[in-house]
Amino acid sequence: MANHELPLSGKIAYVTGGGSGIGMACARSFLRDGASVMIVGRSVDKLDAAAEALAPDVTDGASVWARSVDVAEENAVRDSVAAAIELGGGLHLAVAAAGIGALAPVIATPLPEWQKVIDTNLTGTFLTFKHAGAAIARSGGGAICAISSIAGVRTHPHGAAYSVSKAGIDMLVRNTADELGQAGVRVNSVCPGLVDTEICAGLFATDAVLADYLDQMPIRRTGTVDDVAEAVRYLCSPQASWITGVSLSVDGGEHLRRGPDWSPLARMLHGDDAVEGRHAP
Repeated sequence: MANHELPLSGKIAYVTGGGSGIGMACARSFLRDGASVMIVGRSVDKLDAAAEALAPDVTDGASVWARSVDVAEENAVRDSVAAAIELGGGLHLAVAAAGIGALAPVIATPLPEWQKVIDTNLTGTFLTFKHAGAAIARSGGGAICAISSIAGVRTHPHGAAYSVSKAGIDMLVRNTADELGQAGVRVNSVCPGLVDTEICAGLFATDAVLADYLDQMPIRRTGTVDDVAEAVRYLCSPQASWITGVSLSVDGGEHLRRGPDWSPLARMLHGDDAVEGRHAP
């Protein structure tokens, strides 16, 4: 693809969760705007397939690289950020999109499951902000965007681990934006509603849950990964140069009403006693 003064020409981006879904869509939007992109994630097979699928979007003079990383492991994040800098000569953009889901009432949530969600979603975002943020500051400034969720904005009963992890991301965004603004680094997040991704497959497959989601959306449709990637693209672009510390809802207006009713799924997975508060830990 020819490079005709693309807005991100010469920039280097680092995208966690880049092997699929929203992360991959964000990587594609950066590539189309002229950036080189390192996608990271746990699955080597997914990353290899994603890199192949993204190849047609690479512009002249740019590259796409893939690296297997567990975002909850600090050494892995630090080393992969260093690799992106070495390959590209700096770092200017980062997206923290790696995340996992969980669905269980608070009283039926095993501690290891809670910890796994917090480690991946919140600690993984923290480590991305820590190491990519420092690298972007050293490169003269740029932008970071996290993928949060409507679950960080409105309660999602029976999804406390996920909701807390996403609410934590939005506060981390505000704190990091306040700290790194002086270094020319802008930090924002997007808060998607129900988007057709692998992590949401069970929600789409349960008719009652899907119908309840749609009932809470003034714009009554589910989202696509490109809906989210376009918001990330804007927040990371030069056009958003005076925007930082913002958590932007991209959810068809669901944040205006309430979170979804996950109880049909919770009952199937954990039983009536857990959903109704009678579970014995």
